[in-house]
Amino acid sequence: MKVSTAWLADYISLEGVTADELADKITTAGIEIDGVERRNKGISGIVTGYVKSKEKHPDADKLNICIVDAGQGEDLQIVCGAKNVAAGQKVPVALVGAKLPGLEIKKAKLRGVLSQGMICSAKELGLNDKLLPKELQEGILVLPEHTEVGQDILKVLGLNDEILDFDLTPNRSDCLSMIGAAYEVSAVLGRELKLADPTAELVETGGKAADSITVTIEDEAFCSHYAVRYIAGVKTAPSPLWIQNRLMAAGVRPINNIVDITNYVMLEYGQPLHAFDGGQLQGGTIGVRFAREGEGLVTLDGQDRKLEPQMLVIADGSGAIGLAGVMGGLSTEVTADTVNIVLESAKFDGGTVRKTSRQLGLRSEASQRFEKEVDPNAVIPALNRAAALIARYAGGMVHEGVVQAGSVFGQEKVLPLSLEKLNRYLGTDLSLLEVKTLFGRLHFKCGDAAQGIVEVEVPTRRGDITQDVDLIEEIARLYGYDNIPTTLIEGTTTPGALTRQQSLRRELRRLLSLGGYQEVMGYSFIQPEQSKLFPMLAEGKQSVKLAMPMSEERSVLRTSLLPQLLDIALYNTNRRQGDLALFEIGNVFFTEEEELTRQPSELPVLGLLLSGTRAAKQWNVTAEPVDFFDLKGALETVFAHLGLTDRVVYEGDAPEGYHPGRSASIYLLQAEGRVKIGTMGQLHPELQRQMDLEDTYVSEVLLQPLYDAARAQLQYSELHRFPGMERDIAVVVDDAVPAGHLIGAIREHGGTLLQNVQVFDVYTGGKMEAGKKSVALSLLYRHTEHTLTDEEVVEVHDKVVSALEQTFGAELRK
Repeated sequence: MKVSTAWLADYISLEGVTADELADKITTAGIEIDGVERRNKGISGIVTGYVKSKEKHPDADKLNICIVDAGQGEDLQIVCGAKNVAAGQKVPVALVGAKLPGLEIKKAKLRGVLSQGMICSAKELGLNDKLLPKELQEGILVLPEHTEVGQDILKVLGLNDEILDFDLTPNRSDCLSMIGAAYEVSAVLGRELKLADPTAELVETGGKAADSITVTIEDEAFCSHYAVRYIAGVKTAPSPLWIQNRLMAAGVRPINNIVDITNYVMLEYGQPLHAFDGGQLQGGTIGVRFAREGEGLVTLDGQDRKLEPQMLVIADGSGAIGLAGVMGGLSTEVTADTVNIVLESAKFDGGTVRKTSRQLGLRSEASQRFEKEVDPNAVIPALNRAAALIARYAGGMVHEGVVQAGSVFGQEKVLPLSLEKLNRYLGTDLSLLEVKTLFGRLHFKCGDAAQGIVEVEVPTRRGDITQDVDLIEEIARLYGYDNIPTTLIEGTTTPGALTRQQSLRRELRRLLSLGGYQEVMGYSFIQPEQSKLFPMLAEGKQSVKLAMPMSEERSVLRTSLLPQLLDIALYNTNRRQGDLALFEIGNVFFTEEEELTRQPSELPVLGLLLSGTRAAKQWNVTAEPVDFFDLKGALETVFAHLGLTDRVVYEGDAPEGYHPGRSASIYLLQAEGRVKIGTMGQLHPELQRQMDLEDTYVSEVLLQPLYDAARAQLQYSELHRFPGMERDIAVVVDDAVPAGHLIGAIREHGGTLLQNVQVFDVYTGGKMEAGKKSVALSLLYRHTEHTLTDEEVVEVHDKVVSALEQTFGAELRK
């Protein structure tokens, strides 16, 4: 909202306060001022002049010699090249010595003819010519005929003005008007507010308005008050210059006296108005209703709009003639031929106006105000003010009475405020008198405190104040935030720290990043088909559908991290970045309901992706492709860091979306049994082909079970003081027996002496019996207190071998 200080001075004295000081005070009180604009761009020495005559320059076809009376005691000869200059015009004249932006006027000869000044255009005066009427945007600026000759142009065009740019939050719609801004400035400065009675100059003549027009409202829930005045015998013409100046200062382009007055009153009261050509209304009735199915409307901007049944419209006997609160229709536009007008003022539902505006992509000054809710008690005053101005400046006869429907007045709220609560919240010790004084500056009526409770009457213009804490905020900002005493924090304080989950998540990110993986962040919204690719985490559950998706491709919440990891991999490989090691730590979402009635489940998950080669090709390094065990090694590093090496097992499996022979499920061993926490392996060949990817390995692991089971902190042990003993064995087992099961049995029977076991060879084929394989394992035994003897190792080792023979039918390979 652009607020003119010259206009503001009509309501409140600004004596002794500069615009910059006022901007600082208003900002400190809670409404930010984005800047202060000075309408005078550095001009001086420019007055109004009268062009007495115009003749062609003898030596230049495009130049004219003008004789101008500029009120200087003698006429001036000025050479002017503007096409629209003519005798009889009132124009701005820059005298010799005058200053314009980037220019100083001097006596000069143009093609041998003396020029004693310059006739100026709007742009040369520093005005935004786009805000001028179209006929004045080119050539020199032509002033109204009644303009007094010799007047300073700064006064004529209102350029001795400074504009405050109010950056309003949505709750402060009361300041989308000059009167609302004046109330705010009055409160900030503590000065008296002077508001004129809008009916003081209103004279009703002619017949009764109700004889010429009737109004109706279809549903008062969406239009609580609709009022019109009937004005006859108007003459459209340019509006007075002072109105044009104030409109341009607010960033509004003048059009004609009728439209300009409705815009002027909208800026003054914050109440949008609209004037219909009374001669174009059909049936003598105007009403508010919802659009009919298939109904259309050509709006004032010339666009043919298709209306929807939920859009609120203004209609006469023939159909829709305007979009309620947004824009009028072209069929009832006020033109040069308009004689009678119906002037509208209403209280439309803000939500309905906003939906219509957004659906049609049509924003206006009116819709901006209705969306934020206008003051219901400004409907009639604004209507009367505009009617009085139209009668004065458009020669209209205002018919007797306001024709209206709906609620006439809004109800003011009375809120109780506890003085004890106010002082406790603010840390102050304000007395009842001080509080009443501050409310008085806001023009809020309040009574004496009964039992420490003050009842405050909130005017309808302040719709943002609905509870006592809003009143406390008003007191705080007027009292001055800088005046509120500083109070030291009392009580026990605790240092900030990361939660266990946050700490572990950071450790995992650091671990994987240092291991050569790059972190990525995928969308939480995916296609419905993608949620079916990797259903392991969502077994027996459903994906969460978005109520208002951006598009069909982003219409459900993800149930797996892998689809987005694959999209990222495809994006990179399409750009010749095929060697990928990616990870993401994010959340997946599920629900067990067809329609949501409660919060969906949200689970933290780790996703990994490997593709391409293990290392870049060099003269001494072969570019080997990554495989299943590179991915498994990354997972084992994660589990080892969390202290879960002995509690995680892998089992060959064929989860959906994975290669049936190169994939596994991951289990966590717990006291109550083992729990499936993830999957890993190569993508299914068909899926790889569809996505045009090379061999790609992925894994997805639930993090919550890992967070719960991980050791609380890293545990360190001293270096071994005693040597260990290694024993290697090779056992022949059925080809279907996983090596992991062998390792599990060895650890179970190896006791405390067994420190480590690992597979170092697997052999099949050759002389090996069909359906059999040889698995070679290395076992390390060590005692922490003494050097082991052969007898101790043999005793334990024999138990291990015996367990393998009995459990898996293993045979020692000689």
